Amino acid sequence: MRRPIKNKHVVSPDEKYDSELLGRFINVLMLDGKKSLARKTMYAALDEIKKRDAAADPLAVFEAAIQNISPTVETRSKRVGGANYQVPVEVRQERRRALAFRWILNVVRASKGRATYLKLADELVAASKGEGASIKKREDVHKQAEANRAFAHLAW
Repeated sequence: MRRPIKNKHVVSPDEKYDSELLGRFINVLMLDGKKSLARKTMYAALDEIKKRDAAADPLAVFEAAIQNISPTVETRSKRVGGANYQVPVEVRQERRRALAFRWILNVVRASKGRATYLKLADELVAASKGEGASIKKREDVHKQAEANRAFAHLAW
């Protein structure tokens, strides 16, 4: 019997920029159900990006950062004949976005001493330029998959 198809949760776009991607990121940024606080933090970070570079569109910087951080391959553990192998597999689009969100927020929440919106703005600008801690995380994941390319035949 086939598995039932799961209904995908439809996220409403954010109010200010009318972007579904930004609406999803605000939901991930939210802690303890405090969405208005997450919204304020995100909009403050986007305003900070705009303040630093007046010519840059903050939404475009955000989307470029998410695009740059999103991994294309990752490794999954597969048990074959009593041994565990790290098998490289392609990443689905939804998971790419989820990993990118998670890695950005892990970097932001790990660094202490400054306001969250400033740390978030720094990481988004760095990621849009192809640098920063979240980009390093993506590179590490890609290196891991490349190193285990010999086990790609085990993916089925």
